[in-house]
Amino acid sequence: MSRKRSYIFSLVLIVLFFTGVVLWTQSAQAESTKNTKSTETISEWQMLWETKDEELSITEVSASSQDKRWFTVKANGKYPIVPEGVTSAWLKLQLPEMTQMRPAIVLDKLYSNDIVMYVEQSKIYELHRSYAYDRNQIVVPFSFSESNKTIYMKMKSSFGRIGLHNEVIVGEYYELFKKDTKNELLDVVIGSSLICISFFMLISILFLNRSFLPGWTSLFLVMLSIGLMILSDSSLADRYFSEYGNLFYYLFDVASTILLPSLFIFFEKIFGKGPYGIISKLNKIQLFLVPISLMLLLLSTMIDSVGYFYPKFSIIYLGSMIVIGNILLIISLIYYCWRGNREALIMAFGLGIFAFVGLTEVIWYFMSDKLHRMYFWKFGVILFLASLIILLVRRIMRNYEQALKYSKQIEIFNNELERSEKIEMISHLAASIAHEVRNPLQVTRGFLQILGKNLKEEKSISYTLLAIEELDRASEIITDFLTFAKPDLEEMMQLDISTEILQIEAILAPLATMQGGSIRVKTEDGLEVKGNSSKFKQALINIIKNSIEAFREDGVVTITVHKNVEKNGVTIRIKDNGEGIDELDLKHLGEPYYSKKTKGTGLGLMVTFRIIEAMQGRVTINSIIGQGTEVCIDLPVYNS
Repeated sequence: MSRKRSYIFSLVLIVLFFTGVVLWTQSAQAESTKNTKSTETISEWQMLWETKDEELSITEVSASSQDKRWFTVKANGKYPIVPEGVTSAWLKLQLPEMTQMRPAIVLDKLYSNDIVMYVEQSKIYELHRSYAYDRNQIVVPFSFSESNKTIYMKMKSSFGRIGLHNEVIVGEYYELFKKDTKNELLDVVIGSSLICISFFMLISILFLNRSFLPGWTSLFLVMLSIGLMILSDSSLADRYFSEYGNLFYYLFDVASTILLPSLFIFFEKIFGKGPYGIISKLNKIQLFLVPISLMLLLLSTMIDSVGYFYPKFSIIYLGSMIVIGNILLIISLIYYCWRGNREALIMAFGLGIFAFVGLTEVIWYFMSDKLHRMYFWKFGVILFLASLIILLVRRIMRNYEQALKYSKQIEIFNNELERSEKIEMISHLAASIAHEVRNPLQVTRGFLQILGKNLKEEKSISYTLLAIEELDRASEIITDFLTFAKPDLEEMMQLDISTEILQIEAILAPLATMQGGSIRVKTEDGLEVKGNSSKFKQALINIIKNSIEAFREDGVVTITVHKNVEKNGVTIRIKDNGEGIDELDLKHLGEPYYSKKTKGTGLGLMVTFRIIEAMQGRVTINSIIGQGTEVCIDLPVYNS
């Protein structure tokens, strides 16, 4: 799969995911609107602050209905400021006439660590936490007999926010429970999905190349940290698994501690150390502080004094790292974007969306007196993660393409090595036997000529002539062997390409005419190379003869010569419109004894390649079946 297709595939997956989320949210809202017909709301209730060291009982509270300390609170209105030193309060509201099969109420945005709920003086709900979590969204069922009765609720918190901030919804228990669960399910789905994906990434580490491990591992930790933060901060997890509340609390702290270092390690592996090495230096500082922070977190579970100190340290450490880290990250991204780094643009896009959504929600949070529930930042996080995944996929695809390039180069080197070994083997063979074989051949040919003069029978004469012809053919093969083993280029001289080509045209034009074709020459004047004239002609004649022998009707061999400015050389192109050569045969051209001709030995092209190589040139052959073949010869320009 090409890099472009990989990017498109990744983007399609991201678009499909968000389309599914939007459709799911819209369906939840539509169902919520449909179900509101059978519900009613309570938008007003009363509250009473407990003074410091005051502990009122339900009996005292229910008997103090005329106490002037009770004050009215309206839903979605300006919420009263919690007095200094107050950590607990009572809430009182009146239930309406309930006609549902199984009535229930939903308390949303109820801020309190501990909650105890009474109907009149009977306790119906109780929740106590030993960990720092005060956000509640609960569904409490009732019976018909409790219609029009008064609900009292004791709330206790140490976060500086106590009370109910949304209107109370009264309706059918099953419908309210389903709607409430569905609204909170998104956190669990996103968090669990990220954790599952991260564990699949962890398993895949076993099968990855070592060069991918740092980037892949850091992205795994980023995804795992964000998934744990979303899941552990979910009110659904707190509601149904409150016995594991401390575990969720510590998981959130561990994940938030690991997140930033993992993100910056990923950044360093993708982009480098950053301008002036600032990312690398920040990573070293974080890798020193992270173990300290985790150690303090562990000690805070066992030593009370450390437990008191750790939250302050955590706020200072995480707050400073977030501010400093984001500033340095933005500076680095601007630096790399300015230099035209596409990967920086991708990450800047994802981070920009996340920063915009997160900053908007933070402003909203403080404008609502810390009552806004941070929700939309999760979508920004997913887009940011998507940009990181695209970066990693882009890097892996680049490395994959580089590996393919290297493998092709290795294949070329292996082919060249194999060819060199064959050349060396044939050179040794030619050098060792050529002279020994040529002398007996010449002697045999001479005696056959003498015998042929004395023969009178035509049949014997024809046999003698055939024997001489075959001896001449064997002698030519021996000559090719000698030329291949050691091209006779000792007499190197300055060759004018135009002159040499025109002489070759004069020699081969009659042969082309006999085959029903022609030769066309286009040359530039003043192009000169260094070589041996006879050997150079031999090399070109071998190639052009092959083109002529491949003629069909109206065959044409076009010889073009021009200067190659880029390579400071001369390029000779010999192109025909013959039958062409199969791709498999192209790979074997120039190998000994490989020929498509009936009596061919393959030595002609082998000698040609050897001569051109001796002239420090290069031969490239391209061919298409049915369209013809083009031979390109690149030679260096003669420098006097």
